[in-house]
Amino acid sequence: MKDRKRVYPQSLAEARRLHEKDEWIESYKENCICARAIELALRDGYQDNRLSEMCAKEVIEAYGYDRVNWVLANTVQENIHDGRYGKGNKAWARGVFIPKEPEFQNSTFAVNAHPVRIDAFVSQARQEWQKLGLFDKSHCYAENMDYTNKVVALRPEILKDEYKTPKDQLFYACGGNGCRPHARGTKVFGRPLIGDESETYYCREDILGVLKLELLPDWAQEKLAEWTSAKEQAEVSKDLGRGEQI
Repeated sequence: MKDRKRVYPQSLAEARRLHEKDEWIESYKENCICARAIELALRDGYQDNRLSEMCAKEVIEAYGYDRVNWVLANTVQENIHDGRYGKGNKAWARGVFIPKEPEFQNSTFAVNAHPVRIDAFVSQARQEWQKLGLFDKSHCYAENMDYTNKVVALRPEILKDEYKTPKDQLFYACGGNGCRPHARGTKVFGRPLIGDESETYYCREDILGVLKLELLPDWAQEKLAEWTSAKEQAEVSKDLGRGEQI
């Protein structure tokens, strides 16, 4: 699969503070290119008052879900008072935080086409996203929870497109200051439940929340039982070792 450029979600000011201005500029340029690609797709793919079935999917395959969603959300936000956009698409766009830039106008990476056509494209792109069946905040408990020894769901935006699956979202949080909602540190250490199970970490902002227990798949529950059993056995062995030393 194509190795796409990462969407830079922070403001230019924040990028400068983090010494990541070049990454921001690169992402901004890619936003503009993606917007122009959507315009071309709408020109060629909208016939007889209908959008071709593959119109959004083809652009997503070229630029990725995150980039296309970012550009479309920005487009709707820039035209939020236009009544030709559907209420559902407006509500979706409002849920995406896109910093307003004083130096670079957000309108430069807004899609320039008839609103009815853009609205149809947004609906189609959102349908493609929904087909992924990903976990979202509605599948998690309240945000201000301690993540320690709990299965959390990662934000899909931090995963490459080939890993945007419910299985790849699951992460077992073992510890770290980021597990606590009001701690100064942000790192959450743990292990993914699938693939490479070696310990790694994410920042708390990368996590949607603790997955509701009733949504935890059977295979994940079995995996947790294996890990818990192995941990208990290791603790018993450690205690026995201490006893021998005494």
